[in-house]
Amino acid sequence: MEFAQVVRARRMVRNYDPDRPVPPDLVERLLDHAVRAPSAGFSQGWGFLVLETAGDRARFWSATSPDPAASGRWLTGMRRAPLIVVPHANRSAYLDRYAEPDKGWTDRDQSRWPVPYWHVDTGFAALLILLTAVDEGLGACFFGIPPERVSAYRDEFGVPDEFSPIGALTIGYRAPDHRPASLKRGRRPLDQVVHRGQWG
Repeated sequence: MEFAQVVRARRMVRNYDPDRPVPPDLVERLLDHAVRAPSAGFSQGWGFLVLETAGDRARFWSATSPDPAASGRWLTGMRRAPLIVVPHANRSAYLDRYAEPDKGWTDRDQSRWPVPYWHVDTGFAALLILLTAVDEGLGACFFGIPPERVSAYRDEFGVPDEFSPIGALTIGYRAPDHRPASLKRGRRPLDQVVHRGQWG
């Protein structure tokens, strides 16, 4: 698929065919592309939890759902995904990297960072997974883990303290899906969001 087609075809998919697992070679391709994302100082401060078995996916939904017994169209469709990937950001990797001699900082002071690039770069990696999924004929959705459930998620999967989940991705072959009401808002035209030379 041409890159422009991949970009235009990308959308968040919320319902999957539960009988079609993602082939192992495609799982590896998704992850291989993720780690090719840019990262400040080539810090590569990310980690990915890959959940492929029905048992592991059930543990994920149980740990991250405020009400594990809850149901609904969104949750029912998302729970059908045969693959979940959770991207994590590691702030320490960046603070350590920029305290190395070639970067010129002598400490690990977080205040030097204008924005938390560990989150930005892990977001780039997640986007590459989303785009690769489209290119491979898969669907995917990026969504957040409720803040009050992060501790339960960490405990369930043994996630080290230095790694913070920035969200999660469901991935699989698309099943018929409803059109989210949010899409009625339409895409904002470029002239409303692009400012050339000066803002306003």
